[in-house]
Amino acid sequence: MTPPAMAALTQPALTQPALAAQAQSVDWLAITPPTLTAVLALAVLVTDLFLPERRKPLLGVITLAGLAAALLTLLPLIGEDRATFCVAEEAGGACSYTADGFTLVVQLLVLGGALLTAVLSQATVRDDRLPAGEYWFLLLASAAGAALLPASRDLATLVIALEVASLPAFALVGLRRGERRSSEAALKFFLSSVAATAVTLLGVSFVYAVTGTLHLTEIADRLPGADPGLHTLAQAGVALTLVGFAFKTAAAPFHFWVPDTYTGAPVPVAGYLSVVGKAVGLTGIALVTVLAFPSYGEVWGPLLAVLAAVTMTAGNTAALRQRPGRRHSAVRLLAWSSVGQAGYLLVPLAAAAYTGAPDAAVGATLAYALMYAAVNLGAFAVVALVARTRPAGRLTDHRALYATHPAHALALGFFLLCLAGLPPGVVGLFAKVAVFSAAVDAGLGWLAVVMALNVVVGLVYYLRWTALLFRPAADGATALPRAVPRPLTAAVALAALIGVALSGAPQLILRFTDTGLF
Repeated sequence: MTPPAMAALTQPALTQPALAAQAQSVDWLAITPPTLTAVLALAVLVTDLFLPERRKPLLGVITLAGLAAALLTLLPLIGEDRATFCVAEEAGGACSYTADGFTLVVQLLVLGGALLTAVLSQATVRDDRLPAGEYWFLLLASAAGAALLPASRDLATLVIALEVASLPAFALVGLRRGERRSSEAALKFFLSSVAATAVTLLGVSFVYAVTGTLHLTEIADRLPGADPGLHTLAQAGVALTLVGFAFKTAAAPFHFWVPDTYTGAPVPVAGYLSVVGKAVGLTGIALVTVLAFPSYGEVWGPLLAVLAAVTMTAGNTAALRQRPGRRHSAVRLLAWSSVGQAGYLLVPLAAAAYTGAPDAAVGATLAYALMYAAVNLGAFAVVALVARTRPAGRLTDHRALYATHPAHALALGFFLLCLAGLPPGVVGLFAKVAVFSAAVDAGLGWLAVVMALNVVVGLVYYLRWTALLFRPAADGATALPRAVPRPLTAAVALAALIGVALSGAPQLILRFTDTGLF
C-alpha cells in the first residue's frame, strides 16, 4: 500500500468541527408529551408481567395518572415555538419536529381524548375480562403515535407516526378473544388500512422524486420550481399522499370499514377511533396540504371539497336509515354520524386552498374537532352504560332512560343536540357556524349549501334518538338497574362538563385554536 493511501486510512474521516456540526441537540421539553406517553406504555407492559391477577386494575390507574401527567407537560410549551431534530443551517435548516400552537392544540385533543377513553375503559376492561396489560399498553402506544403526528414536519415522520397510531388500534379492535365479530372487524380494519398506507407511500415516493426532500417546508419551496416535465408526477403524488389520511378521517369512499369496525370493537375503543383516529387523519391532511403543497391548491382544494360533500352526505344518509330495533344500531348510528361529522371537518381544510388566511380555516377545523371529541366520547359513554345490561345495543334499548337515569339521559340528550348544532348545545351550533363561514368566505357556496342540507338531515336522527330517551317504557320492558360504575359516571360527567363550559363561552374555542401555524 502506498504511503498516501496509508495516510488516508489513518486520517479521521471527519474533523472535530465537522462532527460538531453534524451533531444535533435534542429539545427534550418539546418532545416530552409523546415521549412520556410511549415510556408509560412500556412501563405498563413490563409492570403487567409482575402483577398478580387481582392487582391488574392498578394498570388502569397508572394509565390515567400517566396521561394526566402527559397533558400537564403541555403547559410549559404554551406560547413558545420550539423545534428539534433539525438539519444544518447550510442544508436549509428544516426541522422534523416542531412544538407550536397547532401541535399543542392537537396534542391536547389527542391526549385528552385518550384520557377520557381510559376513564371510560375502566369498567369495560373488568366486565369484558379483557387482558388489562395488553389493553392499556395498546391504548398508550396508539396515543403516543397520535401525539407525535401533529409535531411531525417531514413526510417520513408523518407516515411513521400514522402507523404507530394505527397498528395498536387494530389489536384493540380485536382484543375480545373468541368473539368472531370482533376478529372480523379487526381484520377488515387492518386490510383496509394497509392498502391505504401503501397508496400513501407511493404518493410520498412521487413527491420525493420530484423535490428530492421529505421536509414539508422544503417541499413547499421546491415544488413550484420543479421540472415542468414532472408536473403530472407531482400532481399524482399530492393526491395519493392524501389517501392514507383520508382513510383515517373516514372520508368517503374510504369509510366502508367504519360501521363494522365500531360495532365489533369494545365501546370505548369505538369512541377512541371516532375521536383520536379522526384527529390523526385531519392533522395529517392539514400538514401535507397547507404546509407542503400550497402551490398545488388547485389539486387538493377541489379534491377535499368533493370529499367533504360526499362524506357528509354518505354518513348522514346512512345514519338516517338505521333501524332502531336492529342489533348494535346505537353504535352503528354513532359510526355513520362520525362519517358525516368528518365531512364537516373537511370543509375548512378544503376552504384553505381558496383563501389567503389558511390559519383561520385550520382553526375552524380544530375548533369543531375539540367540540366533537368531548361530546362524541360522552355519547359513547352513555351507550356503554346501557350496553352493560342490554348488550344488543339497540337504539330502542335507550327508551325511557330518563325514568331510571335522569342525569345520564339529560347528558346524552345534550351530547346529541351538540352534534346536531341545536341549543342548548351552543358549542355545536357555534362550531357549525364557524365551518359554514369558512366555506362561504372561500367562495365555496355550493359546499355551504350541501352542508346546510346535511345538517337538516342530521337533525332528524339526532332528535329522534333524543326523543326516545324521554318516552315511557314499552310494555314488558325491564328497567335498567340504577347502579352505575363510577368510571362510567365520571366519563359522562367530564364530557358534559366540557360541553357545558364550551357552550357557556364558545368564542374561547376559536381564540384557543388560533394556532399561528403558517
